[in-house]
Amino acid sequence: MEILGTSLRVCVDDLDHAVGVYERLTGSQAVRFGRGGVSVAAVGAFLLMSGPEWELEVLRKVTATIAVKDVDEARAVLSEVGAEIIAGPVPTPLGRNLVARHPDGSVFEYVDRGGSSV
Repeated sequence: MEILGTSLRVCVDDLDHAVGVYERLTGSQAVRFGRGGVSVAAVGAFLLMSGPEWELEVLRKVTATIAVKDVDEARAVLSEVGAEIIAGPVPTPLGRNLVARHPDGSVFEYVDRGGSSV
């Protein structure tokens, strides 16, 4: 499995304010989308998330988002090492993702870009 990079997940109260801060810090333009009741902005290596506390509580359990070349390959390797696939693979606005719990209990989201250059 080829890991292309990671994104840090940050839950914020005011997404518009946070986007401005992180755009300035990273020099990157935000890509915004929604997931359920949560508003998300991808800015450089950060995924900023804002929404109802009950949804953010679940999202906080995911340590980081890991970009991979192919989610299906990631699923196979994760299964080989004894990880539990909690959700997915499913399509997202930026590609496909899955959520896995590693044997040590850590929870990560794995996402491929599905041909996107974002």
